[in-house]
Amino acid sequence: MTTEQASTKPYLIRAIHEWCMDNGYTPHLLVAVNPQTRVPMAYVKAGEIVLNLNYTATKDLLMDNEAVSFSARFAGVSQNLYVPMTAVKGLFARETGQGMFFEVDNMPADGDLSDGASQVPNQSNASTAVNSKKPKLTIVK
Repeated sequence: MTTEQASTKPYLIRAIHEWCMDNGYTPHLLVAVNPQTRVPMAYVKAGEIVLNLNYTATKDLLMDNEAVSFSARFAGVSQNLYVPMTAVKGLFARETGQGMFFEVDNMPADGDLSDGASQVPNQSNASTAVNSKKPKLTIVK
């Protein structure tokens, strides 16, 4: 029996996804690409990729406590994608920008980055975010 409490992150991601779908919005997943993610690298910019999680854009979408996985077409070619929860930076409605954003969990130390670039771009305090152990939530209105 484990005493470690489950992360709230996957539950919040599923809830925001459901909220987007119920309101007719297009849910987009913001991902910090790391060695564990399987995404089409041609679409990665500054270490990030934004993925459309609308049911019409995905096949076999599965959001469990460990990862988000699905198939999607990129330039007409079907690809299987896998995004561990630790790489999810946020989920938001494309039309309004409303959603929830997270600090990235368990990213490699600065010396372990393969390309030497920060894995937390577009964040005002990137060094604190990379070294922080506790995720922090920010609600975008």
